[in-house]
Amino acid sequence: MAELNTIARPYARAAFETAQASGALAAWGALLQSAASAVEQPEFELLIGNPQVETEVLASLLDEITGKAAGESGSAFLALLAQRNRLLALPAIMLQFEALRAVAENRADVEVISAVPLTDEQQKAYAKAMQRRLGRDVVIHPSVDTTLLGGAIIRAGDLVIDGSVKGRLAKLAASL
Repeated sequence: MAELNTIARPYARAAFETAQASGALAAWGALLQSAASAVEQPEFELLIGNPQVETEVLASLLDEITGKAAGESGSAFLALLAQRNRLLALPAIMLQFEALRAVAENRADVEVISAVPLTDEQQKAYAKAMQRRLGRDVVIHPSVDTTLLGGAIIRAGDLVIDGSVKGRLAKLAASL
């Protein structure tokens, strides 16, 4: 995984700089998201590993799947990845691109994992609290994990706040 991230870093930075210069961060984000989803499909992975499938065909197929979301520069980017046998790095490129985009847009994606589905008011309360803590605009991504018993786990980048009953019980057991 670390090697894939190392390979993806310069491509993600180049995509980000190109997107930022053209004012098309959202379009590039959509392009990378759909391309990354496509290459993660088992059928597409078989095409990538097949020596009989030319790189131009792979790039053209991805272009068709993404709908040329980022225009000619996006198409050229996908063709470059295909030529350099880097299509399998697209999911890592997309993640690193989105991290750069979040910093540029002063936005933080916050995952809130709770034992029960959050109400709209709870989501707004979490967003407001995390906005104060991080000093950025916050986008909440809620999910449910019934094994937590109660409470929630909040993840924002490297920051993890475990306020779940399961986490508190684990801390209590460790201290005993």
